[in-house]
Amino acid sequence: MAAVRAHDAIPRAPGRRESEGAVALASRMPRLVLEARRVSSMLAHGLHGRRRAGPGESFWQFRPFVNGEAAARIDWRRSARDDRLYVREREWEAAHNIWIWIDRSASMGFASDLAQAAKVERALVLGLALADAFVDGGERVGLLGLTRATASRKIVEAMAQALVADAAGLTQDLPPRAAPARFDEVILISDFLTPLERVASAVQEIAGRGSRGHLVAVADPIEETFPFSGQAVLHDLESGLSLDVGDAGAWGDAYRTRIQAHRAGLSEIARGVGWTLTLHRTDRPASEAGLRLATLVAAARGTG
Repeated sequence: MAAVRAHDAIPRAPGRRESEGAVALASRMPRLVLEARRVSSMLAHGLHGRRRAGPGESFWQFRPFVNGEAAARIDWRRSARDDRLYVREREWEAAHNIWIWIDRSASMGFASDLAQAAKVERALVLGLALADAFVDGGERVGLLGLTRATASRKIVEAMAQALVADAAGLTQDLPPRAAPARFDEVILISDFLTPLERVASAVQEIAGRGSRGHLVAVADPIEETFPFSGQAVLHDLESGLSLDVGDAGAWGDAYRTRIQAHRAGLSEIARGVGWTLTLHRTDRPASEAGLRLATLVAAARGTG
């Protein structure tokens, strides 16, 4: 049996961009906002055609008047500027919102040398990019339990400011108690390394009123493969505990079996409430997960 020695908890575990990744957020947010906008532009094709004419309140476009339509629909001011009649069409606005929650707890600050970014950075970029793309597609988006849903074109900046100001969110590894309306869409982005029973309780509570949803499990590549051997010290970023392992290689098979069982448990939780599960590794582009989520949301809402 491999020799193991537990160390006392420390305030901040060492390592590359670990706990600092979730704490020192404000200084990195401008860069993450720019990255989110870049990813959002790549998602545009996945959300095309979301706007359509209907009985909404927001102006969408003018179109030529068609014989047989009620004269009351004519926009006389616009028509006076041309030699033809125009109708003011309004944007179709669904009565349902899209809510996003982004885990910023300590474990999300981890990044190995194999990753393109820390988990928290990838989660933020993905969440902000999706919000921007959804709003561009005519949806209303909000941060679950933190902001109201809005269709503002400044959604990325508004969400970024709210997240930076929300210091309490840095210690929460599960979404807040919230009750989205029936048929609202919910996207939860986390590493979901919390015990499955706690994840199940949170998801079931959110889904209880009939909202549809998607779990996005963000993972560093070494969290999936555990490529360690020989002497190693493992750090728990949430508790600050360290574990001195005499032969890390001997733990590999057991670890991989356990993480696979955990992923299977997440899948069961999602399936149990009719939600989806997406696994996203941080050595892959954010656009991959973004396009999948955009497609899933569009399919759930019967558009796209």
